[in-house]
Amino acid sequence: MAHKRQENEILRVLLLCVLWYLVSSSNNVVGKTLLNEFPYPMTVTMVQLVSISLYSSPVLRWMGVRRRAEISWSYYKKIVIPLAFGKFLASVSSHISIWRVPVSYAHTVKATMPLFTVVLGRILFQEKQTTKVYFSLVPIILGVAIATITEISFDMLGLISALVATCGFSLQNIFSKKVLTDTGIHHLRLLHLLGWLALVMFLPVWIFFDGYSILKDETWLNRRDPLETFILLLADGGLNWLQNLIAFTILNYVTPLTYAVANATKRISIITISLLLLRNPVTFSNVVGMVLAIIGVLGYNKAKYDANLAKKKAAVIPLSQVTTSKPLQGYPTDRYNGSPAVYQADGDPLQLPPFHPAYVFNHANSARLGPYPRVQDGSTRISQNSGISNSSENGYIHNGTNSFISNGHAGHTTRSYGRIDSV
Repeated sequence: MAHKRQENEILRVLLLCVLWYLVSSSNNVVGKTLLNEFPYPMTVTMVQLVSISLYSSPVLRWMGVRRRAEISWSYYKKIVIPLAFGKFLASVSSHISIWRVPVSYAHTVKATMPLFTVVLGRILFQEKQTTKVYFSLVPIILGVAIATITEISFDMLGLISALVATCGFSLQNIFSKKVLTDTGIHHLRLLHLLGWLALVMFLPVWIFFDGYSILKDETWLNRRDPLETFILLLADGGLNWLQNLIAFTILNYVTPLTYAVANATKRISIITISLLLLRNPVTFSNVVGMVLAIIGVLGYNKAKYDANLAKKKAAVIPLSQVTTSKPLQGYPTDRYNGSPAVYQADGDPLQLPPFHPAYVFNHANSARLGPYPRVQDGSTRISQNSGISNSSENGYIHNGTNSFISNGHAGHTTRSYGRIDSV
């Protein structure tokens, strides 16, 4: 039953990803078509924020999502409001970028998101990455540089806007997952909340920049039928709302790393479909830069996966490399009659932190049986059926009987309280 449920979950995520790619690609093509004839990216952003605010309400009522989560005002000021500001800033920057440069180039520049993720992680959370992760950023930077140098329709404002949008979306991904985890708010309720807050903040900006300009500008009325422009605005707003809805749903289902991989694949689909439908001219070098940047993103995701896997393994004693031929360093052998204890295969003893003391007791039948590594006397290696994770409160090493690490004498056992996470 559990296996079937897991298969259904995987299938659901895959279907959501395919739908996400199709909707995102359509949204970018419609947006570019609209902005070519209606050069007001802030108005396009405004329509999208209104769409998120209006369309989300009936869906939330239909789904029976509770009206609000218990979020303190201090948390609003510290996390939610800056997140909403970042949302509208990233959205308007993204529209300026696809207005000034081709969609394929704008999304090639957005492949720099891993670079922003690493830099922001270092600044905000003091995160250090592995050498492999840092090296994976090189092809991304080279690819974007090649694509920029060889871009036929290059525009500096378009490049800067794409970079600002990428930075904003990177922050949005990081903190959206944080809010979902910290508050337990429904992911669609969070989307609705951010849409309203972003709309309120963006309204004065839109009035100042686009509101008066549109009223005075009659040239766009001569270029396209106003009704057709209005329909494209509605279509762009609806597609953007649907794209956000799917993105937040996927983010709620999967880890940030899986979401990053899905996002990289989405970028490939957008670039490919935009080149096929919009037919913007590209050179061979331009395509090489795009491909190199995307390969770099995939390499970054693989490097992050390996780094996370290594962290998980480091949190568990490497059981396949442990023997029981020598005592633990730093603990007096006369306490347990020179008992064989845990040593690594390379001859170095396992180092327990000084604040994790070991105790000896004579209760051979008081051991807890369960998912703990088994240790036999002599030099037999520990079996790999279990481990001690860095989330456990008490770590035990069991010898397969009703006692802890045996020293060869009945009733003499050792027990280590605390986590063994500093080996």
